[in-house]
Amino acid sequence: MTDTSIELPHEDPCAFCDYLAGRRPYTIVCRTHLVAVLVTREQRGIGHVLVVPTRHCATLLEATAPARHALIDTVAAAAARIDDVYERPGIAIWQNNGSPAHQAISHLHFHVAGTLPRGGTEFGTVPELSVDETDDIARNLTHPDRPPVCQQR
Repeated sequence: MTDTSIELPHEDPCAFCDYLAGRRPYTIVCRTHLVAVLVTREQRGIGHVLVVPTRHCATLLEATAPARHALIDTVAAAAARIDDVYERPGIAIWQNNGSPAHQAISHLHFHVAGTLPRGGTEFGTVPELSVDETDDIARNLTHPDRPPVCQQR
């Protein structure tokens, strides 16, 4: 844990750790020993995924160098895949550290999403998709003729 003044949202247990451990249903596109790509149930853009470290850490300040490198490589691969599959005119990537920065879950994560038809992404309330619907998005993002989004290091 890094000594920091960042104010974190309070949640126990960590939702992302539960998803990665299979304790709660969630769509996981791929994972390595360092990172995983999840399809968020709150689609704020087209093909919206979350890139998370598999080891719990609350913010970017706590991530190890190998995890940070794997995260950014996976963010780039996810962006390329969303571009390839959904042909969006833009790709939004964002990451928040601390409650004042609108971090909602205290587990480091990057959002990657294709832009909406009117442009940008949705930051207001969005409907929550079912796991069946997010599984469909994962199937669109994975294809045997394409390299995997998650690369082993």
